[in-house]
Amino acid sequence: MNRRPIPSRDLPRAQLLAERAFASLERFLHIEAVSGIVLLAAAAIALLWANSPLPHSYHELWHTPLSFGVGGLQFSQSLHFWINDGLMTIFFLVVGMEIRREIHEGALSNLRQAALPLAAALGGVLVPALIYLAFNAEAGRADGWAVPTATDIAFAVGVLALLGRSIPGNVRVFLLALAIIDDIIAVLIIAFFYSGGLDYSGFLVAGLGILMVLALQRIGVGTAYAYVIPGAIVWMGLLMTGAHPTLAGVVLGLMTPVMSVPMRERPLDMVSRVTNDLLGRDADPDRGGGSLAQPLRQLRLAQREVLPPVVRVQGALHPWVAYSIMPLFALANAGVSLDGIDLSAGGSHWVMAGVAIALIAGKPLGVISMSWLMVRLGWCALPPGVTWGGIALIGLLAGVGFTMSIFIAMLAFAGDANFLGAAKLGVLLGSLVTALLGLAWGTVYARRLRPQ
Repeated sequence: MNRRPIPSRDLPRAQLLAERAFASLERFLHIEAVSGIVLLAAAAIALLWANSPLPHSYHELWHTPLSFGVGGLQFSQSLHFWINDGLMTIFFLVVGMEIRREIHEGALSNLRQAALPLAAALGGVLVPALIYLAFNAEAGRADGWAVPTATDIAFAVGVLALLGRSIPGNVRVFLLALAIIDDIIAVLIIAFFYSGGLDYSGFLVAGLGILMVLALQRIGVGTAYAYVIPGAIVWMGLLMTGAHPTLAGVVLGLMTPVMSVPMRERPLDMVSRVTNDLLGRDADPDRGGGSLAQPLRQLRLAQREVLPPVVRVQGALHPWVAYSIMPLFALANAGVSLDGIDLSAGGSHWVMAGVAIALIAGKPLGVISMSWLMVRLGWCALPPGVTWGGIALIGLLAGVGFTMSIFIAMLAFAGDANFLGAAKLGVLLGSLVTALLGLAWGTVYARRLRPQ
């Protein structure tokens, strides 16, 4: 019925080389430090492009209109809108799923275990906000208080990965938990402080999309493609309300099931049974091929449900988010034209200084001081293998704001291009300095740990 398998050594050389190349590429894409480097490269390209002899081409590209529609129903927005409000919804979807996983089985599943990173994250939000407001108490400039409160997970974890395996695993777990809690706080800040006057009729549309998602989950629909249309309805409903539509990604991420679809047979048992059936067909020439559609469909279903949806979908989306969406966002938003910013106008230099100092000094100070206070009071204990040197490293890396900080800056200063440019410069400067400080201290910290 089937041709005999060919030994690996007899395969065409081009096929062997292609298989090795794809395997190497897959391993390369899962190195966390690489995504941070790609993000940094995209930001550098944007900055150089915006300050090149052709700066107008940079801004004109992102303002190019892009339309979608059916018949007379047309929806036209700039390319910048589709990146920041459309594609970034997928980024927030992955964030929501990361939060869902951590709450279910990770560092946030146990209140005692989550208490210290929770307190550290709160300190890392409050202290930078207060430092920023100390420089920018005036109306207008004060709107950017939340810009230096966010942590970029990809960048922070990527920088930590550059330090190698000398850093204890619990330091990475602590940093990841802190960054995820930080993201939760950032999402709440966007929802409550940076959404315009709400049109409550839009919540009816969003509610309809959520009901469709719940109905599909209830009847056992496990394929992710079935949830695209309900997800789009939730997104459109939140856009209609005046809230930022990317919050739809967080809502859908938190709704993603952490358990596989209930089945009459365990997925692994089904894989074994169908595989044996297919092998039996191959070994018995009298059975013939028959209809393979049904067993193959069962095999695909079982393979899909081996992993719960929150793990499967997040794993499928992560490379796209890390290597396409986030670099594209950086390319579209990090291009600050230095000639177009007047730092002497309206106190713009204080906006830049406030953001940069809050990230460089406020984040580490907030994280370290709150952690010390919680341990000193006896309410928490440092995780095994995590010393105060590790907490200092976490505090420095928490100051890498970048993606989320730029995103909040665009909401805070949507009506003032000068303040927005100054805030972006502060984010880029603060994130770069904290990343370098984190690498420097992490190298010293790792060297101290090697004898142990």
